[in-house]
Amino acid sequence: MAGLGPAFRHGMATVRGVRLHYVEGGHGRPLLLIPGWPQSWYAWRAVMPALAAAGHRVIAVDPRGMGDSDHPPTGYDTATVAADLHALVQHLGLTEGGPIDVVGHDVGGWIAFACAADWPADVRRLGLMEAALLGVSPPPPAGIPPDAVNVRTWHFAFNRLPDLPEMLVAGHEREYLGWLFAQRAAKPWVFTPQVLDEYTRVFTQPGGARTAFAYYRAGASEEALAQNRQRAARGLPMPVLAIGGELSVGAALKDTLRPLAPQLQGEVISGCGHFVMEECPDAVLAQLLPFLAGA
Repeated sequence: MAGLGPAFRHGMATVRGVRLHYVEGGHGRPLLLIPGWPQSWYAWRAVMPALAAAGHRVIAVDPRGMGDSDHPPTGYDTATVAADLHALVQHLGLTEGGPIDVVGHDVGGWIAFACAADWPADVRRLGLMEAALLGVSPPPPAGIPPDAVNVRTWHFAFNRLPDLPEMLVAGHEREYLGWLFAQRAAKPWVFTPQVLDEYTRVFTQPGGARTAFAYYRAGASEEALAQNRQRAARGLPMPVLAIGGELSVGAALKDTLRPLAPQLQGEVISGCGHFVMEECPDAVLAQLLPFLAGA
């Protein structure tokens, strides 16, 4: 399975009326991994074996609308998705031994932030990677952005448009995803034809493009921005690790989290782009493993 070996298995759980797909392996303290856009649990494949070998029960989940989970027509605000994952945690009995560790990348970082703020009793340690927290992170400067910034951020506006993204991408999903990975990665060669096949497969499922864009439409709504501001006001009491790629978010995520998280650690991975787990898995593990091992 994606090079993970027989120690990992696929699972499905129905919670709150939605079937969620996940891949699980290892034993020990549960660790929930949440992917971002436009990906699936598969984004974590390069780091999952080492995390399991270090004594973690690793659960990489496809939230609603991602990967092989259900694609319902609504429910893509982070409060709803965080409630889904809280229900999954309860369904799998992950908190029976105490709170668990949660790590999210990109849109998965939005979801992980909501999980930790809305359900703090669930979360022992929180890792956030390569995410701008809408309503909390500083807005981009006014005016025409430099080319490098435009490549990283143009999709925030595009993905929110009603209907148009689905129309333009239809029939060109592989080319669209290939362009995204090539432009936002510092090491685009990690997105081999086989990797692109898998991401295209899940993106082209019925409703796949619609639900991918729905995360941005819901996340940028006035209600969602207000929810995030309320979460920021409550703060994050648990230890938090912020990771950014040098050639992408950099230290911006750590700077955003500094007022919210008294127990904050942060790292910028040199020479890395947005897709840190796939581009620089060893560097991610070098930060994540000791953080998760903390008492």
